Amino acid sequence: MKQVARVHFAHLPTPIEELVTLSDELGGPRIFVKRDDATGLAFGGNKTRKLEFLVADALRNGAQTLITAGAAQSNHCRQTAAAAAKFGLKCILVLNGAPPDTPSANLLLDKLFGARIMWVADRKDREHVQEEAFKKLEADGEKPYFIPYGGSSPVGALGYAFAVQEALRQRERFDWYVFGTSSGGTHAGLLLGSRVFGFKGKVLGISIDESEAWLKEHVSALASQASELIGSRIDFAPDDVLANDAYCKSGYGVLTSAEKDAIKLFARTEGLLLDPVYTARAAAGMIDLVRKGFFGQNERILFWNTGGQPALFADQYAPSLV
Repeated sequence: MKQVARVHFAHLPTPIEELVTLSDELGGPRIFVKRDDATGLAFGGNKTRKLEFLVADALRNGAQTLITAGAAQSNHCRQTAAAAAKFGLKCILVLNGAPPDTPSANLLLDKLFGARIMWVADRKDREHVQEEAFKKLEADGEKPYFIPYGGSSPVGALGYAFAVQEALRQRERFDWYVFGTSSGGTHAGLLLGSRVFGFKGKVLGISIDESEAWLKEHVSALASQASELIGSRIDFAPDDVLANDAYCKSGYGVLTSAEKDAIKLFARTEGLLLDPVYTARAAAGMIDLVRKGFFGQNERILFWNTGGQPALFADQYAPSLV
């Protein structure tokens, strides 16, 4: 296997815990959780694994500024800003929406980490503004490093390829990995890691906002590209990707009764917090699939809690949860 640049700052390995009370409540298969909300960087989350490789690549290339984008309450942007601060880099975040009078939750943390925030009215404008900011820094003689939405580049995907190796070393046998998928980096990494390190179960992404068809094409391509960074290329086909888009019809960041119920069920049965955008939607999908008998009664599910709990305190979500 090829060596790849990585800086180690995540709190790894993250624990695996059995959700006994939740499993009993649902009356289905045994459910476990991989606590990637406990990766340590700025309240943790899945992007920390990706940033170990992305920051290493940025430093190797002499970068001075990280540039990325997301929603106003982006977990990815919060962790990127924290990583930039930790390694003495500047950070520009392109966020869609309007600046609130009083920043809260992830947005408050972005500011505490010293990130420069550029606002755009619509998410479709983010890429253009990122490109303009990148070009301006270059023109000013600085060295910027571009991180795509969600950290979902071939480099970023390696974080979850090696997460599979970590999980397998924890000596628990699972039939399913279940998690939220959107920009595809986590999904592609888990797919690649399963092939490389020998996970024999199935890797199921519950879509947060993208169609099954898009995820199959995008994730397979991203996993194929990432494979070249650690060895010879593996060509993944769209049919290698398992994705379920049945639970994202309400749109990105829209908190429906399904997400609210999932948050409250995990909190009540396990004392475990889910974020309102990603893990709550993924958990709601998993809960529904368990109740429908999609998983075998004797199967074992590993649910990846990818973090994002600070968003629970955002003004747009908190009032509807009480």
